[in-house]
Amino acid sequence: MKRSLIRGIIAAASVVMIVAPASAQTQTTAEADPGVRLTRLIDRAEVRVSRLEIEPGAVRRTHAHNDVEYHLWIPLEGSLEITIGPDRPTPAAPGQAFFLKRGTSHGFRNVGSTKAAVFEIFIKQATTAGADSPIDVLASTLGALGQTSGNLQMHR
Repeated sequence: MKRSLIRGIIAAASVVMIVAPASAQTQTTAEADPGVRLTRLIDRAEVRVSRLEIEPGAVRRTHAHNDVEYHLWIPLEGSLEITIGPDRPTPAAPGQAFFLKRGTSHGFRNVGSTKAAVFEIFIKQATTAGADSPIDVLASTLGALGQTSGNLQMHR
């Protein structure tokens, strides 16, 4: 069951590699850290999708998401490093996916000289009584946005 959920998350995530700025109802919030701007693309009971833009040299401090079951962190462009738990910083190439479970500490930084962008996809609930699966909801919502697919790699 867990493997099929992970495969479903990866499959759904593959439709979100590029977001056209005007293609979704978005809500931009304050910067998470200086130079790290978040735009919320989808926020439902089952799933949340955000796009982060990271200025050159900006750092997103170490943090964890205790309100979600799973989290995919997917670089879209730029030169990034991610630090997961006690591990050393890891280069994060565009199109590579990093899978984190609830409460996993992580932080990242833009090590390049141009703006970087990342998708974050959060599965809030693995099951919702009387509702479609979060994977189906994510896939149909993102499909409706007319997104193109990209190439993903499972990291964790």
